[in-house]
Amino acid sequence: MFGPVQTTYSFRDLTGVLINPILDIPYQLVGGNIGLGSITIKMLTERADVLVGTDGSVMPMYIAGANAEMTIEVQQTSDLHHALIDLYNLLVTAADWNNDVSFWAATTISLRTITDGTGHYLTGVMPRKIPDKPYAAKGQNVTWNFLAANAITQ
Repeated sequence: MFGPVQTTYSFRDLTGVLINPILDIPYQLVGGNIGLGSITIKMLTERADVLVGTDGSVMPMYIAGANAEMTIEVQQTSDLHHALIDLYNLLVTAADWNNDVSFWAATTISLRTITDGTGHYLTGVMPRKIPDKPYAAKGQNVTWNFLAANAITQ
């Protein structure tokens, strides 16, 4: 007789897509892609707080909002890094040279882990800055930092 089946985590089970209208086609984000190191979603809105009055009365508060920060760590020679550089350059060119900022926060990213079905859907995604570029004897990872206006946990 066998016990309960243990759920196994595998980064290869991650699937997702990055979309921005300025791109010709959506970019597939797959955990098994060569060079993808990690993706981290950090929720930024603290949804609860309390205010304690001088008389000791407590007022609990609900705070609306679901903004987040996303970091993507990739090898500096990976296809994903080059795709993110291309996206960044298109967005900056549109904003700085064409006075068109309509694409800046128009990126959406959807991530899902096939094994357990959980994921995130991020809208209003925008790059914080281009990552630092290491020039060294050995290749390195670079970290992209993005802000998302809204992040839905699925």
